[in-house]
Amino acid sequence: MTAARLARSLVLLCPLALRAVIIDRIAVVIGQHIIKDSDIVRDIRITAFLNREAPDFGPASRKRSASRLIDQQFIRDEIRLGAYPSAPVADAERLLDEIRSARAASDALWTRALSSVHITEDELRSALLWQLTVLRFVDLKFRPGVFIPEAQLQSYYDAHLQEIRGSHPGVTPSFEAFRGEIEEALVGQRVNELFYAWLDEKRKAASIEYREASLE
Repeated sequence: MTAARLARSLVLLCPLALRAVIIDRIAVVIGQHIIKDSDIVRDIRITAFLNREAPDFGPASRKRSASRLIDQQFIRDEIRLGAYPSAPVADAERLLDEIRSARAASDALWTRALSSVHITEDELRSALLWQLTVLRFVDLKFRPGVFIPEAQLQSYYDAHLQEIRGSHPGVTPSFEAFRGEIEEALVGQRVNELFYAWLDEKRKAASIEYREASLE
């Protein structure tokens, strides 16, 4: 092949090579951390799979995903600074096994289910481990400071007595019988309030730069 023909061949091949390159754009910058477009896409795919939904890559869905990933960065930083423990890998494996058993009757069907939303089992496993780690972090950080006064427990019981009766037919729903359930419900509610208030404060104090305007 002559030099001229080789040059023409390279010119023809260059557009094909350029189209094969996938540029992973930076979508959000949080301090010294970044969220890439691929992070958002992966989060949408995994969330859709867990919710038994089709992945939605529209602007509203991308914005929700970016918001989740921003919050996750705050949590990762806090876990690292506070040396909070990760959830046991075995717990994530058990959860993965439960999902696999519920979704697919065979390995082939399971592989097909994951492939249909373009995620791998390792990605799903990592996501489940992270979810369990977040739950553990929230419990360790916020639950110890929560105290529900007895009067508040009694008020909740009085306000929800008919609901309690309806959900426990044939049972006399005394306050003492349901005190533990009521306390757990109110503690969980308060823990969530503290957690989301903490996230709001983190957002207010953080430097967040949206490289994609629609994510803001």
